[in-house]
Amino acid sequence: MKILFIGARLFDDVAMYAKEEGITTILTESNPKSPNLNLSDIHYIVPRGMEYPKDIAIKEDVDAVVPLIGVDKPLVEIARLKEELENVYDLPVVASGIETAQISIDKFKTKEFLIKNGIKTPKCRKISRNSLKPESYPLVLKQREGQGGSGLKIVSSASELETYFKDYNEAIAEEFMDGFEISVEVLRWRDESIPLVPVYKGKTTMEGFHPLKKTKTAPADIDGLDNEYLRSLANKVTIILGAEGNTDVDMICDMRTQDTYVIEMNTRPSGTRYLTTASTNINPMHELVNMASGTWSVKKIKKQMENNFSLEIPVGNYSTSKDHPKYFSTENSWILHGLENFQRITIRAKNATEAFEMAKKLNIKVIN
Repeated sequence: MKILFIGARLFDDVAMYAKEEGITTILTESNPKSPNLNLSDIHYIVPRGMEYPKDIAIKEDVDAVVPLIGVDKPLVEIARLKEELENVYDLPVVASGIETAQISIDKFKTKEFLIKNGIKTPKCRKISRNSLKPESYPLVLKQREGQGGSGLKIVSSASELETYFKDYNEAIAEEFMDGFEISVEVLRWRDESIPLVPVYKGKTTMEGFHPLKKTKTAPADIDGLDNEYLRSLANKVTIILGAEGNTDVDMICDMRTQDTYVIEMNTRPSGTRYLTTASTNINPMHELVNMASGTWSVKKIKKQMENNFSLEIPVGNYSTSKDHPKYFSTENSWILHGLENFQRITIRAKNATEAFEMAKKLNIKVIN
């Protein structure tokens, strides 16, 4: 079995697993200084885009392709690669198709999709610099494309709205909800799907803090909130969307009404994957490899799923005396991950008490 992986930055999440499965790994990357290049059996430095990975997949006669792209911009190009390789060469690409990618990367198309399919989502409309009128505040302003908080601002007054439009010509204006942010990763391949664990990503804030800056836990534990309902909702959205691979469905649970609203779907590896892995013992990145190798099974995942408690804390830069592994070695264990200045520690434990005790021993300040 030979698999082509596109993108080196996340390759360390799958390299050891692929080796254990006896898979020959070929890696393409556009940045010659990217980490993880030497973890693969063969790697190619190529220009940006999907033309060269396509040619290498054909030349190397690989059995499947797994894009490891953690950003939105290339997703439509990857979807076009998928269409050509699957339709012309019968070569599976573990990624979503073109229409799905176009919906997931465009926040306005996401809204249209959710409304069309009767899925609750916060009310929104398009506004522009040239058509401002009195508004009800606070408002969440977003750009059609962007991630990691790019282009997002919560405004509380007309003057803040005007300041925002000094940088942008138009925006999507969404009602602000006082509630909790939740994510559920859903694995889907060849018309089979399984939702994993609801991850609690903290309360919504007027500052619009990105979840990377918040303490997160899994499974979510909120009074009046049914985790099985959240899993079912995420699964429903993913199936209607027609996504493949790993999809992260983001939601907000309104504190006042306890209604749940879907806000977006990310059809790429998720930032919650370490929490999901710690809590369920199912590594979403490894499952992408299983999809590619033809060994993926919902029945198998259901048998392997566990119910641990996981806790993830932003630590900035964390000094450790050893090269800490990126896998959970025991029932109570932890991993360090993330880029410099944005590192996080994820802890797996039997329960919340043991997880917070471990955080204390690691001398980590837990910020809610």
